[in-house]
Amino acid sequence: MIPINIEFKTEHDLYLAYMPFLKEGGLFVRTAEPFDLGEEVELNILLPDSLEPSLVKGVVCWLTPIGAQNGTPAGVGVTFTVDPDKMRHQIEKAIARQLSSAEPTLTM
Repeated sequence: MIPINIEFKTEHDLYLAYMPFLKEGGLFVRTAEPFDLGEEVELNILLPDSLEPSLVKGVVCWLTPIGAQNGTPAGVGVTFTVDPDKMRHQIEKAIARQLSSAEPTLTM
């Protein structure tokens, strides 16, 4: 399992990376590193205003290659598979006001 550290400095950055359309929730991680669909990863996530990161296991379900259309940054989408700290709920609480926004995210 590949470890990935991800820190969100602002709620807006978190909104841009959150993937609410995934059943268990997920995040888009900006990276130029190569990953394969279905690859298992461990996300070490630090949310804005959090003192300690949370560990979430997930699976790569989305790939955005380097040089993608519209200047979208390269990276991978990870769907949560093991979420002991209920990260999905923490994220949705943190960005509740932005969830109905029409602003495009990094995935849709």
